[in-house]
Amino acid sequence: MSPESTGQNKHNLTVYRRGFRTWRGNRPFWAGLFTMLGGAPIAYFPYADLHLGNMTLAMSTTAGAGSLIIGVLLITLGLTMWFHSIVRVFAGVAAILLALISIPVANIGGFVIGFVLALIGGALSVSWAPGEPAADEAAPQDAPLSLDKQQPERGYAPEGALHGAAVPQQPAGDHDAASGYDGGTHRAG
Repeated sequence: MSPESTGQNKHNLTVYRRGFRTWRGNRPFWAGLFTMLGGAPIAYFPYADLHLGNMTLAMSTTAGAGSLIIGVLLITLGLTMWFHSIVRVFAGVAAILLALISIPVANIGGFVIGFVLALIGGALSVSWAPGEPAADEAAPQDAPLSLDKQQPERGYAPEGALHGAAVPQQPAGDHDAASGYDGGTHRAG
């Protein structure tokens, strides 16, 4: 391989990118990401100190441990959505409930940032469903027949071949027309 050739590096990057895209498409990736991003500010803000010059502003509350637990649980639920997508509905409902609990416990849900992100992540997880595999194309014998000789790709049927393709007639039931009872059938049948 010559030093001017960059084909190998581009190929590896493309393979990894496609592999990540496939991995991401088989699970509620964005739901897990939003849930983890929502858990981070909920767990961080009660322990953060803001320094403004010589003044220190502490945002800690009496429920700091509760905020830490909620934040860690949200991050764990986000990872669960990624690696165990079979429990995505449970994880989504739990993330929504923890986001709601974080409003009174964790500085208004991590100053609303963590609350909104965890709520969106939980809702995405509940609503996500695995994709259906692509169906194979219909076989030529399943294609509808045509009376037009000019469309051979649809299949050609001779003139009288579709004559008996009507809906079969219902057998006449033993019902009394005068009483109005028709045996469960309607007038058209």
